[in-house]
Amino acid sequence: MLKTSLGQRQCAAATLAAALTTFGGVAVAAEGGPQPLQLNLAPPVTEIARQIYDLHSMMLIICLVIFVAVFGVMFYSIFAHRKSKGAKPATFHESTTVEIIWTVVPFLIVIGMALPATKTVVAMKDTSNADLTIKATGYQWKWGYDYLAGEGEGISFLSNLSTPRDEINNHDGQGKPKDDAYLMEVDQPLVVPVDKKIRIVTTASDVIHSWSVPAFGVKQDAIPGFVRDTWFKADKPGTYRGFCSELCGKEHAFMPIVVIVKTQPEYDAWVKTKLTEMQAKMDDPTKVWTKEDLVARGEKVFNSNCAACHQASGQGIPGAFPALVGSQVVLGPEAEQIHILLNGRNGKMPAWKQLSDVEIASVITYTRNAWTNAGQGKDPVVQPSAVTAAR
Repeated sequence: MLKTSLGQRQCAAATLAAALTTFGGVAVAAEGGPQPLQLNLAPPVTEIARQIYDLHSMMLIICLVIFVAVFGVMFYSIFAHRKSKGAKPATFHESTTVEIIWTVVPFLIVIGMALPATKTVVAMKDTSNADLTIKATGYQWKWGYDYLAGEGEGISFLSNLSTPRDEINNHDGQGKPKDDAYLMEVDQPLVVPVDKKIRIVTTASDVIHSWSVPAFGVKQDAIPGFVRDTWFKADKPGTYRGFCSELCGKEHAFMPIVVIVKTQPEYDAWVKTKLTEMQAKMDDPTKVWTKEDLVARGEKVFNSNCAACHQASGQGIPGAFPALVGSQVVLGPEAEQIHILLNGRNGKMPAWKQLSDVEIASVITYTRNAWTNAGQGKDPVVQPSAVTAAR
């Protein structure tokens, strides 16, 4: 309970900070994200979200009525039966009528709240007959999406926070205002068609994450070693945002979720473009790459996946993440570094098997030739074929 509460508070704080960035004194908000001075739930765009919204409103009204009734009677009794008016306390010990009333009335209230809530919860769990099935895998700290069934089957990509690290660390210029999508934008959003039932299968590779998009009424934990699922059916095209809502580590506030809902023709075009793009980018692990090409490719992979922990300078974070500059692993034989990237180490360094052989070879080559490591160690160039063999 405490872990969930802390995670939700950190997520809420990051969301609020992102939404209330100001420019020229006017609060702005990213499309699909929290709005300035927003007090209620996100505007619903699915039937489940609308039911949740209505349940929230109904229960708030019930609680308000109970509050007014109870405290109204209490304050009236204090005022009308005060000692200064000569009121005498009742001498009865118990009343069967009162006992029945304060048992039956709360029971009826609870039943009246539970019936519609149960109907909604059951509907939330019905993931059958989906038009599209997508697996969402939580990583520290990004989301991986794999289109498993339906139109777009075979599409796979990682979705990373796209806010520049210099902007997060306030190294982008003193006084420069944050972008309106600060901490809420990704390099590759999830794309789905409108008016189609989308089943989201969640899991995680390291710690517990949670896939949450308030406008859809969706929040599903992603647990390592387990497969959970949820669904949504958006009835309005647009951009919708969420966050990992389970405290998952130091970068918890930096793994947003962005879902773009497109019309069917637009989605068809996106699928065609994405599959063509994936085919064009498909790397041949048997190809012999030049050092320059591997370093250039590796720098991009490092900045997207490794810089959060090891820092862009390769200096790491003392006591938490080791420095890569001067590291005996980085400067030693390639086999050990390949093994660590594929399998992880000591529960702190996660496995990176989701990266391709070319990406792993390129990032290793980059770390061996970046900063002051250049020319200092063994095996300065690691070919993808070595990673393929190690798998």
